[in-house]
Amino acid sequence: MDNVSNKNETSRTGSRFVASFSGGKDSTLAIYRAIQEGMIPQELLTTYNLDREMSWFHGIPKEILQAVADEINIPLSVMYTKGDEYTANFELKLKEAKEKGASYCVFGDIDLEGHRKWCTERCEAAGLTAYFPLWNESRKKIVYEFLDLGFKTFLNVIDSNKLSEDFAGKVLSRDLVDEIEAYGADVCGENGEYHTFVFDGPLFAKPVSFVTSEKILVGNKIVIPINHPSI
Repeated sequence: MDNVSNKNETSRTGSRFVASFSGGKDSTLAIYRAIQEGMIPQELLTTYNLDREMSWFHGIPKEILQAVADEINIPLSVMYTKGDEYTANFELKLKEAKEKGASYCVFGDIDLEGHRKWCTERCEAAGLTAYFPLWNESRKKIVYEFLDLGFKTFLNVIDSNKLSEDFAGKVLSRDLVDEIEAYGADVCGENGEYHTFVFDGPLFAKPVSFVTSEKILVGNKIVIPINHPSI
């Protein structure tokens, strides 16, 4: 595909990118790798669920997302949307990013072909090139690299059909990765077993301050609510 960038290309240095940013570990690591390649981050694009007033999938409120953006010094662009408008609004945001100078959109997807196809099609519609820095790498290698770099994250959403709710709220570590694997779940949570919130690491000027409250059940999801300390 013309609008997909392969990892072995060397022409991306100096290219501006918008990052599809969930607040979780994989999108954060993808951004880190892109920057290490010499790419220039233009903005973080986060999709925000108007019905639930938090980010899609990872359930992070906008005040915390803004705090993350401030600490990693990359402007935040929030796409406020409902489900039936998601695709059209995502393409619109990508077009706006292109008009500001971006030529790539960076994604944290690892090996789910359906995700790659959707992301690539959105980029093609906006005239951007989709870039997947983690594509087709070992899931365990990826999560270990993330931890060994010094990033810190915790499991704020658990799919109770795939992983015990006892994992909710735990800070990710090599030992916890091994526990997740022993439980029979994917170590990266790539199949939705869990989602994470990254609050510190080599991209951060200082850790993001936040508070949590008691876990809640949303369908089959166990969610640890995250809030800004001032709220």
